Amino acid sequence: MRTLVPAEQLEGAAQQQYGQMLEQARSQRVLAPDNHPQLQRLRAIARRLIPFAAPWNSRSRSWQWEVNLIGSSQVNAFCMPGGKICFYTGILDKLRLDDDEAAMVMGHEMAHALREHARERLAKTQATSLGLSLGARLLGLGELGNVAADLGTQLLALKYSRDDETEADLVGLELAARGAYAPPASVSLWRKMMTANGSGGPGFLSTHPSGPNRIQELQDNLPKVQRLYEQARG
Repeated sequence: MRTLVPAEQLEGAAQQQYGQMLEQARSQRVLAPDNHPQLQRLRAIARRLIPFAAPWNSRSRSWQWEVNLIGSSQVNAFCMPGGKICFYTGILDKLRLDDDEAAMVMGHEMAHALREHARERLAKTQATSLGLSLGARLLGLGELGNVAADLGTQLLALKYSRDDETEADLVGLELAARGAYAPPASVSLWRKMMTANGSGGPGFLSTHPSGPNRIQELQDNLPKVQRLYEQARG
């Protein structure tokens, strides 16, 4: 299904949307400068996680990874196709994330991009709208592919499936563990999310619902990545 939206076009659309978002933040004076302590902290985390991305998506070797921070009360963070990462100060401040927990958020968002969840969700949307009938097929895959250029604005509002979320949790947990971030932080992160849930407003919690089942699944997988973490620490 995901092949209906060419990866190159979606990544290009994401880069364009990301650039527009940063420019807007810059004009509003809420884009963190390079010397901002929280941004430096996030970029340090990314440097430890990115080297372990390629096994999950070979295309990521050529991605131009970026990490930026926007001053906003939103509890939100994301990684667009192509490795464009953004955090809002709200998720760091309101949840009081330590480095291990912030790494779990980043790993989770990177996993969505690496496993091409957005590409698949958007392709399904396009397939539904076009019907994939004979008439739709007459448009040709080129026409379907061109739709991707207009998808950038949809990326931030995507709601992933439960399977997508589970995969992102577990891939993100492994990325963080390999980067020497403590696996139990994944559980403390989502406990904080559960406490914060219901506070209202768009953002991370609206597209990444939390719950006891999610926490239990993470707890069940902690032993599987503990050795990776210990090796990374060693």
